[in-house]
Amino acid sequence: MLSTFRLLLTSCTLLKNRQDACSTNNDFSCGVGVPKNRQDACSTNNDFSCGVGVSPARSRVVANVARYRLLSTAAATAILVALAGCVSPTASNTDSTPSPAATASPAATSGHSGNHGGKGGININTAILSELDKLEAKLGIPALSNKIQASRPYGKVEELVSKNVITQPQFDEIKDMVTIEDVVLTGEAKDVDFMTKMGLMKGHLIVAKELLDQGKPDQAEPHIGHPVEEIYADVEDQLNERKIPEFKTTLIKLQDLVKAGAKDPAQVTAEFDTSMQAVDGAIAALPEAQRKDPKFVLQVINGLLDTANSEYGAAVANGKISAIIEYQDSRGFVMYAENLYQDIAEQVAKTSPEIDKAIVANMTELKTNWPTAIAPPAPVKTTEEVTKLVKTIESDSQKVLKPAS
Repeated sequence: MLSTFRLLLTSCTLLKNRQDACSTNNDFSCGVGVPKNRQDACSTNNDFSCGVGVSPARSRVVANVARYRLLSTAAATAILVALAGCVSPTASNTDSTPSPAATASPAATSGHSGNHGGKGGININTAILSELDKLEAKLGIPALSNKIQASRPYGKVEELVSKNVITQPQFDEIKDMVTIEDVVLTGEAKDVDFMTKMGLMKGHLIVAKELLDQGKPDQAEPHIGHPVEEIYADVEDQLNERKIPEFKTTLIKLQDLVKAGAKDPAQVTAEFDTSMQAVDGAIAALPEAQRKDPKFVLQVINGLLDTANSEYGAAVANGKISAIIEYQDSRGFVMYAENLYQDIAEQVAKTSPEIDKAIVANMTELKTNWPTAIAPPAPVKTTEEVTKLVKTIESDSQKVLKPAS
């Protein structure tokens, strides 16, 4: 038993040294990671980890607990207490103490989380990069999404300023858009959120396939990486709840093949098809009637287009497409949104023919902004024009969601 505690004390010291080094050297791999494939996140000085997930220190704790699971209950309890101390937050570059994990207020338990739907607050502690890009697009600050993620956790939203992520005037512009409170989704809102996230995966894979077909595996790889590095962890609990077979390893296998240069096109194609089928299978876990209901699907479409709009806003700076990955992200999301609308267009046309015509016309016009997966030399449309089209489609869809009495 004494040897066990000596090993624990050594492990604890190593973990604390690791944490101290993180805060001193700005090694983002020590906490919630920033995907290294983000175009604007690459750095020769900082060690970015590859995805939102469990920190290395916490992973080691889990491994140690498993190693000593055969010890007596009293010993195990003592070990857990000791290990918990190893990973307690150390001093960081903030002057305030993070509050305990936020819980949803009763009023929020049935509302939409704001993820991908443009409503409610963006949780700066848990939101994926595509969601944080809405803040980046709003403020026009390159790589802001990564900066927000790298400075987690936040005890209050004002720490965006105290941690020097943004300035006070910039915070004032977005303070109504951010939160640290978790919202527990239920009912249809939860299903919309789930299918929207699956739709984001689909959009990433769609544009990745285009790039692979054009012999651009280096550009395709980030879009294969995003579903597993950003989205999967965010939706994993829902996948388990819905008893959907795990497919993270499938996505990783495809990513590894493409990272290696996609040297065997036939193998890459086979793994790509398997990955896409896995995402389709997850979507199919929702009731068929729901997946074919225009009122449900239009909410998903609005979420996808809202995220596409934010990604495009983050892609364009000074009248140029400066972030190619975000341009391609937004293309994939718009393409899948259009695919979804085609599946319900006939139903919408039967009940609301004028609204159907308007949505089709605006969707067609919106698509012209992304002529190819390879970004054009200059933007086809301004960010303001893209936003106007997206908002018009959303406004028209609301007439189907909430018809006039």
